[in-house]
Amino acid sequence: MGQRPTGAAVTKAHRLPGGLSLFRHIIWDLDGTLFDTYPAMAKAVKAALNDLGRDAPADWIESLARQSLDHCLSTLADTYQVSEEAIDQGFHKYYYSITSEEQPPFPGVIAVCRYICSGGGKNVIVTHRRQEGTLKLLAAHGMTDYFAGWLTHQDGYPRKPNPAAFEAALQRYDLKREETMTVGDRAIDILAGQAAGLFACLFGSEADGVAADLTVGSFDELYRFVAAESDKRK
Repeated sequence: MGQRPTGAAVTKAHRLPGGLSLFRHIIWDLDGTLFDTYPAMAKAVKAALNDLGRDAPADWIESLARQSLDHCLSTLADTYQVSEEAIDQGFHKYYYSITSEEQPPFPGVIAVCRYICSGGGKNVIVTHRRQEGTLKLLAAHGMTDYFAGWLTHQDGYPRKPNPAAFEAALQRYDLKREETMTVGDRAIDILAGQAAGLFACLFGSEADGVAADLTVGSFDELYRFVAAESDKRK
């Protein structure tokens, strides 16, 4: 994983009457945010390349996958002059053999999800991942019941940073914009959330110069932030 910052940093916050902030709902990214999936992706891509007589450093593959899987595969195909379709087929063969246990939730993320639910809030996922893979990860780690729902590849919305999926999530799950934050690990997550008028939290430090509203290096930090904001209303 990329280096995480050591402390939470807030650049601004949505305010409710009385000057207080309250976030009851979270729209989550999945890969690299809820679950540590990039190492598994890199492992599968590397094996697919090896089958084609090519090789690349795992850390470079992982950095490409963080931007998007499509970007990763197209970059490798161009670099090594092999078929992108062949890499994609090999990737899926190897990736689906990797267990969910090898793609764990990040430490502290379940506690945040549980806290949101305990206050009557909703957790929702907006991801480019297919629904089958999304549900498989949630079920394997006992997290399905913490989520009100999800928008995935099959829903057909434009890819982030287009905010259409976030707007749809707000409407579908009856989330008040001013009570909702979004959490992701990439610049496109932050840009999409902010374009939808949401408070955007970056998990990590790699946002390509995009200014998040909140930056955290661990979900313990996010838990403390959300809990403190809630306490202001008591």
